[in-house]
Amino acid sequence: MAECRPLGFLIGLPFALVALVLSLIGIVIWIIGAVFSCLCPCCSCFAGLANLAMSLIKLPIKIIRWFIEKFPC
Repeated sequence: MAECRPLGFLIGLPFALVALVLSLIGIVIWIIGAVFSCLCPCCSCFAGLANLAMSLIKLPIKIIRWFIEKFPC
């Protein structure tokens, strides 16, 4: 991301805003999964749920980076 690519950033911005909503849902899923994994540590499915939630939380940054890489200056 050392190069300036404003076109990729501007085109990716609406998609990143949608991903931001998904990341907020991911935060809620992560909190619920963390609470349930503390209550019942034998359930390994909540660890997978927490991993899914973390990928949802990181989604807006991944989308912006993808769009910036795809468009030349």
